[in-house]
Amino acid sequence: MPGRAAATRQHGIAIIYQAPRARNHVVPTQRPVTVELRSSLYADATAIVEREYAADISLDDIARRVASSRRQLQRAYSEIGNTTFRSHLTSVRMDRAAELLERRSVTVREVAHRVGYRQPAQFAKAFRREKGLAPSDFRAAGGMQRLAA
Repeated sequence: MPGRAAATRQHGIAIIYQAPRARNHVVPTQRPVTVELRSSLYADATAIVEREYAADISLDDIARRVASSRRQLQRAYSEIGNTTFRSHLTSVRMDRAAELLERRSVTVREVAHRVGYRQPAQFAKAFRREKGLAPSDFRAAGGMQRLAA
């Protein structure tokens, strides 16, 4: 029987072996109620992130607020959003930063603080990774309109 352990004795020594499992293991589709629950968790979590992106929020904080476990929320992000909590939070922060950078009256340092970064250097590194340009270069290039063209 695949997956069952068996034991035998040879020369007074017990030998335990496990038969190999079938290689064509099919993962069952998820129950509709599971998909509905994870969709609801994902929607609630993303709404909180959209509102409070500038605060020091974590996956554990969000899980507690949506009455879920950390692991269930991770699964919701993965299966429903095809992303992770950290990637989603960074994406929201960088989109807001791009909007702020288009205003010339706000310094890069101030933008970093407004979107939840304590260190402007960390913000600049994250912004460059997400948008492909340093914040000051993004601003000099004319912001979102220039990147879209």
